[in-house]
Amino acid sequence: MNSKRFVSRFSLRVLLTTCVTSLLLACSSSPERPKPAELPPSPGLLGVRLAWSAKLGEVQFPLDVRVNDRVVTLASSDGTVASIDATTGAELWRTQIGTPIAAGVGSDGRFASVVSRNNELITLEAGRELWRQTLNAQGFTAPLVAGERVFVLTADRTVLAFDARSGRKLWTQQRSGDPLVLRQAGIMLAVGNTLVVGQSGRLVGMNPLNGSIRWEAPIATPRGTNDVERLVDLVAHVSRHDDVVCARAFQAAVGCVNAAKGTVLWTQTASGSEGLAGDENFVFGTEADGKIIAWQRKDGERAWVSERLRYRGLTTPQVVGRSIVIGDSTGLVHLLSRTDGSALTRVATDGSPVISAPVLAGNTLVVVTRRGGVFGFQPE
Repeated sequence: MNSKRFVSRFSLRVLLTTCVTSLLLACSSSPERPKPAELPPSPGLLGVRLAWSAKLGEVQFPLDVRVNDRVVTLASSDGTVASIDATTGAELWRTQIGTPIAAGVGSDGRFASVVSRNNELITLEAGRELWRQTLNAQGFTAPLVAGERVFVLTADRTVLAFDARSGRKLWTQQRSGDPLVLRQAGIMLAVGNTLVVGQSGRLVGMNPLNGSIRWEAPIATPRGTNDVERLVDLVAHVSRHDDVVCARAFQAAVGCVNAAKGTVLWTQTASGSEGLAGDENFVFGTEADGKIIAWQRKDGERAWVSERLRYRGLTTPQVVGRSIVIGDSTGLVHLLSRTDGSALTRVATDGSPVISAPVLAGNTLVVVTRRGGVFGFQPE
């Protein structure tokens, strides 16, 4: 277990209290991870070509690559923020905010926002800085930019809203929770006229105009004898189809919620730490040991399980056509059948871990690695 995954909500500059730190150090002395599954030759059942590549700085934070039509907005740890035409790989703009980045990127195609390591919310328009505001806590979740507002979820489970043009704070909603939260991106998205946020093990529907709570839907309930075992924060990313949002609670469960009504449709025990993807029929996720699972969206029953990529350090999946796409810790990108998880093909990047969920922008699959490589793949 990696102690960098956790942060105390009572002292955000200190990872954990002494007793919990000792527990995590004990966990870190456990035997080495099993050997990653060996890969047979690529079956080459799907034609994919590298259309372009670009370079940013190294990425050491939970990057969220934001897609708006055929444009992707992304960032690197050194403070570089860039916008790229995913069809051609042409850079639309690139800027340096002058401080390391801890979370991002949020963008609606006009405004782009990131959170710096010194707890500043920084918002740009067309690569030009508009404003920055100091936050009272660390942030690991990419801001959500919608309706000319910037919404922020900080590590103490506070949700804030700012005017995207002026930076004026509009409202704050603070919720108490468990003593620890993940040093990992959480959940914020808009569903109709509701702001949906992950807080502890719950999806929470808020009024985006004033932050008032409309509903709460639990996906996991804290259990265990210590703070680490009781940690059930919801992790980015989600699978959304119409009003149904499916999410993962860290190492505890996956579940689907009707975000129009705030009702839980189903939950299932699961042990992963990465988010979900899906289509109208299935929800896909990668477990901590590298198993890939497809759950039926209607009732949560397992449709299939694949063990072909066990212990390969897998990302959140992405649905692309008839395949699901998953990156691994060696920089490989695997395209698997949505029907049964069988291998279709795979492509290579720069050999460093794929750092975030692959995204689809237009007809281009965009993949980012820890070294800052940005790769645009297109079907042949």
